Amino acid sequence: MSASGTAFITGAAQGIGLATARRLAQDGLRVVMMDRSAPVVEREASVLRQAGHDVVSAVCDVCDRSSVLQVFASEQRVDVLVTAAGIYNDARFLDLDEARFRQMLDVNVIGTFIPAQEAARRMTRGGRIVTISSRGALGGTRFAHYVASKAAIIGLTRAMAMELRSAGIAVNSVAPGFTDTPMTRSAPAEMFAAWEALEPTGKAATPDEIAQAIAFLASASTTFVTGQTLFVDGGKSLGGLSI
Repeated sequence: MSASGTAFITGAAQGIGLATARRLAQDGLRVVMMDRSAPVVEREASVLRQAGHDVVSAVCDVCDRSSVLQVFASEQRVDVLVTAAGIYNDARFLDLDEARFRQMLDVNVIGTFIPAQEAARRMTRGGRIVTISSRGALGGTRFAHYVASKAAIIGLTRAMAMELRSAGIAVNSVAPGFTDTPMTRSAPAEMFAAWEALEPTGKAATPDEIAQAIAFLASASTTFVTGQTLFVDGGKSLGGLSI
């Protein structure tokens, strides 16, 4: 696929964000890798530059508008934004407190809203925004705050798509299923194995598999697709087995 323009990716130091940075760079985009972890994101950007790709790193707190503005001001154009920054933690509903709930919403939802709003203000016709939700938006146990945040991202994506369609800006979401990332690997090994066994394919998705779907929605050839959520979960969102 040939491509041109500049793509900004939040949460680009690891996991799905890093895989997406690699994929979009391979597709020919200039990639701005945004992350809070300065040494890690610069290390990964350096690897991509050594491979011949047009990549820069940028330290950014997606919940801080001034930090986001500083990154966007460093580039002349914004063609693509992928909001891959996010957090997850495990807690039973009855054990959750307001602080943990607010932190989840702040990072996952506000941390999507601010970069998306600032990117949209700078995009011309043909701009593409890809948010990252989760199959978890459909519900689950032990992470009600995460479910709420990812469901909110789907709603926000649809609302942005409706308002921005007249400007020719496409807004879509990718909802990954269980994916093998540093975040999921932080769980005890036996818990990771139990989660993986629940997948229809018997294994977790790789970040590269999720990045393929993101790249499709980030492509200039798919701007007629907007307001959609693409579940990339091996069919788990389909529910029970058919006869």
